[in-house]
Amino acid sequence: MARAKKTQAKQAAAALKTTIQRKRRQRRTVHFYKPKCQTQAREPKYQRKAVRQASTDGGLIKEPLTTEHAMKKIEDHNTLVFIVSPMTTKNKIRKAIKETYDVKATKVNTLIRPDGWKKAYVKLSADYDALDVANKIGII
Repeated sequence: MARAKKTQAKQAAAALKTTIQRKRRQRRTVHFYKPKCQTQAREPKYQRKAVRQASTDGGLIKEPLTTEHAMKKIEDHNTLVFIVSPMTTKNKIRKAIKETYDVKATKVNTLIRPDGWKKAYVKLSADYDALDVANKIGII
């Protein structure tokens, strides 16, 4: 009887120790994250900008460039140079050139000029001649 009580006491003590002495997970990062909470949809009381931006599909190509450098590109590299809207992408430029001048562009390179406009170098495929297209546009 005494032996049974001792074993019961040992078991109880062991159970108590295991509940008290839990191993804590060691933190290895310094980031503490807030719990995710519900966010409300925005309901602005007034417009933040007074004037809306113009749509990019209308005034995509501003003008063809007619500098000496651009003329040399036309003659030597079969490449047309245009000033385009700064928000346009190369794919949009390629599409606009195809629609307006009926030519296929193999490559489009762009750069943003210091005045804020974007310059596009449009290399035409071998099927089309940049000189002919420039004459049709009225550059030359």
